[in-house]
Amino acid sequence: MSRKNTRPSGRKQKSDEKPAAKSVKADVLRLFKNNPTRAITLKQVNVIVAAQHPGVRVDVRAEVQALMHEGQVEQLGNGKYKFRTGGGEALQGIVDMTSSGTLYVMIEGMDKDVMVEAKNSGHALNGDLVKVLPIRTRRNGQIEGEVVEIVKPSDKKYVGRIEISKQFAFVRIDNKKMPNDIFIPTRETKGAQDGDKVLVRVVEWPMNMKNPLGEILDVLGKAGDNNTEMHAILAEYDLPYVYPSEVVDEAHKISDKITEADYRERRDFRPVPTFTIDPADAKDFDDALSIRQVKEGVWEVGVHIADVTHYVRPNTLLESEAEERATSVYLVDRTIPMLPERLSNELCSLRPQEEKLCFSAVFELNENAEVLSQWFGRTVIFSDRRFSYEEAQQVLETGQGELKTELLKLNELARIMRAERIKNGAITFERAEAKFDLDPTGKPIGVSFKVAKESNQLIEEFMLLANRKVAEFIGKKRPGQKAERTFVYRIHDTPSPEKLGDFKAFITRFGYNMKAEKGRAVAKEMNKLLGKIKDRAEENLISTLAVRTMAKAVYSTENIGHYGLAFDYYTHFTSPIRRYPDMMVHRLLAHYLSGGKSEDREFFQRQCDHSSAMEGRATEAERASIKYKMVEFMQSRLDQDFDGVISGVTEWGIYVELKETLIEGMVSLRDMSDDMYLFDDKAYRVTGRNRGQTFTLGDRVKIKVVRADLARKQLDFEMIGKYDFDTKRLTPLEKPRASKMR
Repeated sequence: MSRKNTRPSGRKQKSDEKPAAKSVKADVLRLFKNNPTRAITLKQVNVIVAAQHPGVRVDVRAEVQALMHEGQVEQLGNGKYKFRTGGGEALQGIVDMTSSGTLYVMIEGMDKDVMVEAKNSGHALNGDLVKVLPIRTRRNGQIEGEVVEIVKPSDKKYVGRIEISKQFAFVRIDNKKMPNDIFIPTRETKGAQDGDKVLVRVVEWPMNMKNPLGEILDVLGKAGDNNTEMHAILAEYDLPYVYPSEVVDEAHKISDKITEADYRERRDFRPVPTFTIDPADAKDFDDALSIRQVKEGVWEVGVHIADVTHYVRPNTLLESEAEERATSVYLVDRTIPMLPERLSNELCSLRPQEEKLCFSAVFELNENAEVLSQWFGRTVIFSDRRFSYEEAQQVLETGQGELKTELLKLNELARIMRAERIKNGAITFERAEAKFDLDPTGKPIGVSFKVAKESNQLIEEFMLLANRKVAEFIGKKRPGQKAERTFVYRIHDTPSPEKLGDFKAFITRFGYNMKAEKGRAVAKEMNKLLGKIKDRAEENLISTLAVRTMAKAVYSTENIGHYGLAFDYYTHFTSPIRRYPDMMVHRLLAHYLSGGKSEDREFFQRQCDHSSAMEGRATEAERASIKYKMVEFMQSRLDQDFDGVISGVTEWGIYVELKETLIEGMVSLRDMSDDMYLFDDKAYRVTGRNRGQTFTLGDRVKIKVVRADLARKQLDFEMIGKYDFDTKRLTPLEKPRASKMR
């Protein structure tokens, strides 16, 4: 399980340039680090380093001697040199633990992780910072090592099911990356009953004990109960599932009165037709649209966002809580808001027939949806109507209903903006998204699919417009402006050439191709491809892989633009109820509108990094809740056969997504008894060593559901057979041949 480390990138070096000394030295050191047990000659070093700096003469001997002087390389006396690992100078890195107990230690600057067998782990656990001593290099190039010191134990908390007897108690951990049960003294079970889900942390792991000792931090409730399991998922990802009472108290003390001073300081939009469009089950309405015609062919459109920072002030408990959480969390059956309900569902929810305080982006647009003028500032609004997406869609389709003139004009403008955005290279992913239908207890009773229609796209286009224009307003240099002002951007990098190459190779098996190599041309070809696969059997698979090919969007003070949206400037301004970066954007925008100087970039970058990390954690928790409901839904379908498509291939198994529900499970390679299957990571396939049968990403197969493990959120399938790509006939898996007696 090696990881691909990110290497620093820069401009290409011309052949007649002399490489920077630091660059050469780093390349030489990396060579020794990646081969810690190998003796290397100067000639070998020179050949490898010269290949990295073509056309340049490099004094490798000087660089090796410098590393020897620093104690990082040693001479063996036979003209060979070796990375120095002795004398306590082991490599330091972070542990990634597998379900078997094997560790992979990620070392900064090394291309491959160091593998540590369970017997040499020194009781290190997932996330620990350790020192590892390389002991040998295997034939496949894998470096094997031994943990010699745990420098800093991880503060990771685990969720599991407690088993209590008279003599002892153990917590069986749900997380696959913790293969050991955790021992709990029976007098310290904190009132937990046998079979309860608990939150636990490791206190110590004496070398003479088989299992680590732990401490129960919270008793979550009976395993299998919906609330217990959802809280367990939040706890597993170290996400809060309750609010501190003092934070709730502070929220309730905030007045809901709009003062005369508030009215005087704000632009009044109460007379302008205004409404919200949200999901039918939404409880917080954080954005509203207003529209009126100001003159012939010119429309004023207001994007009104709840003025959260009016209520949540710096140096308060509410501010600290929002900053730490950074985002709302969306599980299958619930939302865990970033802010207490007093704010998210009341003060800052733009409810119909109520006056509300907003921070707004107001645009004058012509009939071609071109922005003629813009204004940003604080407002007071009155929402005339709350639409669900379905209600707004009915007005758009029939041309009848409340506020029909306003809705139809906004939709007309949104269509033009969307077409222009796609023309400029924005990528339009439209992967089907499954949604579980739940009974009152949270049990899944069916699967439906979310469909984005014009009412969704209408809202999306005006939110994108506001986000883009706010970012441009702050980010673009003006005449006389010496330096860029610190701001929080939402950035999205270009896809990596390696991932793009793999994707292009994969789609050829379906008869598609992409010629573009980089830049906006890739985005435009991607849109053509997504258009071709629309409503075809392979649409969902290719769309999913296309998304995986893209880089992840993050928050940053360094603007590189947003590749997926085809915007040079982009931020998140439109949802401060559920995203802390939007609160930062509101504060920075207000500061600069009042003439303030540029803020501390390092401070805001730290905030960006934290928000990006918390967003990633929340996404993982959401996926875990979906997986849990998938397994729960399939528990009543054991031993049933289903058609599906291979959605992933790994060295340990074949992942299959079921055709009707998009539920995913795995066929373990060790359970495929008809042959021994070998994994080919470049071709996304496994191949039987004896019969040559292949299973490839995108193959249509039939499976049987054989296990549904709720604790591990894991579905196990049995492979029945594969459908022929052309004839669509099912070819069953061959039965293993009986061995002959000799």
